[in-house]
Amino acid sequence: MTQTDRDAENGRDREKEQRGVKRPVVPAAVPEPLQEQIQANFIVVIHPGSKSLRMGRATATLPISVPQVIARRHKQPGQRRYEDQCLLREGLNAADSNEQRQNGLKMVDQVIWSKKMSNGVRRTPVSAEQARLYNRQIRAAVLDPNSKVKWTNTSHQPEYLVGEEALYVNPADCYSIHWPVCRGHLNIHSGPGGSLTAALADLETIWSHALQKLLEIPLKDLKYYRCILLIPDICNRQHVKEVVNMLLVKMGFSAVVVHQESVCATFGSGLSSACVVDVGDQKTSVCCVEDGVSHRSSRLCLAYGGSDVTRCFFWLMQRAGFPFRECQLGSKLDCILLQQLKESFCHLDQDISGLQDHEFRTCFPDSPVLLYQLRLGDEKLQAPMALFYPAAFGIVGQKMTSLLHRSQGDAEDAHDEHFLLTTQSKQDQVQLSTSHTSYPPKENRRGFNPGCISMVQQSLNCLQTESHYSGFYVHQSLASFLNRKEQSCRSNPVLSRPEKAHKHPLNVFCKSHRWL
Repeated sequence: MTQTDRDAENGRDREKEQRGVKRPVVPAAVPEPLQEQIQANFIVVIHPGSKSLRMGRATATLPISVPQVIARRHKQPGQRRYEDQCLLREGLNAADSNEQRQNGLKMVDQVIWSKKMSNGVRRTPVSAEQARLYNRQIRAAVLDPNSKVKWTNTSHQPEYLVGEEALYVNPADCYSIHWPVCRGHLNIHSGPGGSLTAALADLETIWSHALQKLLEIPLKDLKYYRCILLIPDICNRQHVKEVVNMLLVKMGFSAVVVHQESVCATFGSGLSSACVVDVGDQKTSVCCVEDGVSHRSSRLCLAYGGSDVTRCFFWLMQRAGFPFRECQLGSKLDCILLQQLKESFCHLDQDISGLQDHEFRTCFPDSPVLLYQLRLGDEKLQAPMALFYPAAFGIVGQKMTSLLHRSQGDAEDAHDEHFLLTTQSKQDQVQLSTSHTSYPPKENRRGFNPGCISMVQQSLNCLQTESHYSGFYVHQSLASFLNRKEQSCRSNPVLSRPEKAHKHPLNVFCKSHRWL
């Protein structure tokens, strides 16, 4: 375009403006609202357990871990001392406890002796009497007349003590010991400090102490921090609601995200789908996670864990003539010693056979340091095997298995499950109720994917390899059910494929197949 053409075009534009014809006005660009940048250093992850509290910043490589226990000073002189038990539980003193324990131990021995070692040689059976003859002759050797372990100093009469300090409080002092979490739930009982308010107050005190002393975060600065709270897959919704209220209102966090332990475990391991088996101190939970979703019908909670293995190991050592005869399950310091012995001696290695000699030390306040010799055989293998044969724990009259049930509703929540159920269509309600109570009819089924069932069996085989024991019986009924279902799939591989069908409980174990 020449200069003459440009001048002519500018002249035409000026004429249009004079006649009232104006160019369209382009609106100014509206800037997008700036989003607040979330810094990972200002995110605190809290993972409360039955025994330990794991807490740390989101940027930390490993969390800090402290015993989740508190010792509170008596408010009145002469008040009765109370202490939550570490290893003792209900159902151990029943009339049938000893008989059930013996029957469970017989099943464990039968499985252990029926398997060969990796070299093809059968294990040498060792009776407890052989170890008892040696252990009865053992006497403690004094290594140091004065132990360096001291009782917690309470001369300044603190209102409370948390963590290790609470564990080493002298029983003669006027303090009560409380564990606010028991088997994954708040420790609600009829004794002192067993109310919901008292358990929440203990949690608030323990967590506030850990934030200030271990993470060095002043409580007045929590308004700048966000919290990620990890909860069990099967939990009490009312308790979770109260804990979140405590974090937001009483402690002052700016925001809280509640997430499930199993989902966080899979993503923390770099996986999107997995079968998560969490063996804790007082409970064992099993859950299947697929693409970051924890399937409701696969959640299972077993009311036994590491502390029950410790107690079983103590009973087996007593049967073998445990030389530390003053050990009592009611003493928290003796429980700590038994926990250390379990972690040091117990194993699932099928190739370790026969009698082995061990030694351990006892270091208690106001007592000399003693050295004991100990000879053990299959007791080190029998104790952890009780996880697969819980009858060996000798627990009678207690519910050992729990599943996820429908929520009872919350009067303060206008959009709880009952509200959602009433607002659904009648057809959806019938389908939802049928999926929870019955299997889909034969004419509405799809064929199970045998490859998915094989995937579950491969997972069980991996667990068998990791435990060095081929007879892995976490859910023997599940394995037999899978085998029967795979055979039926091969005989009848194709069934009808409707547009909609009810959910089947087995879909949680199948990665590539689900009911529509």
